[in-house]
Amino acid sequence: MMWPHLQETHNSKRYRERWTDRQTERWMALRWKEERPASQMGRRNHRDPRLPSFPPRAPSPPPPLSPGSILGAPPSPGPSEQGARQLLLDEWGPSGAELNLPEGLSWKLLYVRRPLYRNLLRSPNPEGINIYQPPPPCGPARPLETLGNFSGWQISTEKLLPNFSWTVKQQCVDLLAEGLWEELLDDEQPAITIMDWFEDSRLDVCVYELHVWLLAADRRTVLRQYHAAPRPSPREPGGQWCQVSHVFKHYGPGVRFIHFLHKAKNRLGSDGFRRTRVTDSSVSLQLWN
Repeated sequence: MMWPHLQETHNSKRYRERWTDRQTERWMALRWKEERPASQMGRRNHRDPRLPSFPPRAPSPPPPLSPGSILGAPPSPGPSEQGARQLLLDEWGPSGAELNLPEGLSWKLLYVRRPLYRNLLRSPNPEGINIYQPPPPCGPARPLETLGNFSGWQISTEKLLPNFSWTVKQQCVDLLAEGLWEELLDDEQPAITIMDWFEDSRLDVCVYELHVWLLAADRRTVLRQYHAAPRPSPREPGGQWCQVSHVFKHYGPGVRFIHFLHKAKNRLGSDGFRRTRVTDSSVSLQLWN
């Protein structure tokens, strides 16, 4: 399959020009989704579902809260500079000892933000589903946002004929905002690990897709990408959890954003509404040993 190349669509260009303020952009996007006429919805739902917008537009999550900003609590003194460095090296291994921090970044701040070996996605398990237990019953069709905490995700639906649809969830990770720095990303190029779990719902041959783009600072230039549409073996029992993972290595300098998008298939049939569940999504960076 030839994936769409780097080209801004008219809609994405108009969207970016109209809403420059992030908070206004997110609020107005929600208003537009709720108030758009049925004719617009029809045009969107009938585009080719096989090709994701490239790269899709998703709002970056806000930067992590500092410990002192949570419920107005005063910041804890925490470890000393040398103590923070030693604690991080104990976690990261010997490869972390060779890191040179840029001016303005201290080991104490790095200890608070912990940009490495941490899941950088917001709300990675929105519905609180446990992969060590069978997927729970679907229940009647309801807006996905009412089923859990989906903060950080941009959610949309793609209609498929006759009775199928995709639930699309995406978010864009700002690596610098998460506490990483340019020299680390460009020179060390830590491994970027993508992981996700989906339910083998047997609603169709393919019930899940994963799309990941490594983007430059302009959020449009694609440096690396990964796409997967796994098809579980029909010989295996259905209703199991399936893992999808990928590791980016040697991706070159310039990566500043990671755009994560996955799609889960739904079906409306004689047995009611059924959907494919997805959980425990993760994007993390690790140092090379």
